[in-house]
Amino acid sequence: MSERTRWQRIARRIRVPLGFLFAAVFLWLARPTWQTMLWSLLLVAPGVWLRAYAAGYVKKNAELTRTGPYAYTRNPLYLGSMMIAFGFAWASGSWVIFVALAVLFTAIYLPTIRSEEAYLREHFAGFDAYAAQVPRLLPRLTAAKTDLPPGRFSRERYLHHREYNALMGAIAIYGALAARLLFLRR
Repeated sequence: MSERTRWQRIARRIRVPLGFLFAAVFLWLARPTWQTMLWSLLLVAPGVWLRAYAAGYVKKNAELTRTGPYAYTRNPLYLGSMMIAFGFAWASGSWVIFVALAVLFTAIYLPTIRSEEAYLREHFAGFDAYAAQVPRLLPRLTAAKTDLPPGRFSRERYLHHREYNALMGAIAIYGALAARLLFLRR
């Protein structure tokens, strides 16, 4: 078993609860406008779509997924999450939220991704070759070449991973921002 740093283990455990805490702080600090909310859709909508699309391909801990969005980036789920988060930072109209998100993603998600890569390297012989072809986060413009069949989106996998929660969460955050804009103007 590979050695994981203490912070990588901690980061993996706290990333979801920290996200909920950050959401509360986000709503408290947010100063949205209808315009910032509309512009934020340029990141939030594709982020939600990317997470849904990736969830329909991945077989977590069962295989090294290299098709679909995984032929462009090794971490489409995290990329989608970042797009959603920074889209909402844009919607909030707060540069403090934007900076805090950048710090949180660097401190939490980078160690988490490295820890997951150590796991994949340990359990899947083809990981290093895959990593040499496909970037960690920012996607390639064309799909990496593979000898695998192209793969197909699986609605069942999407539902199994409950990725519809990202869409429901985005709708709820927009609802909270709209409510804040309508009823809690400062």
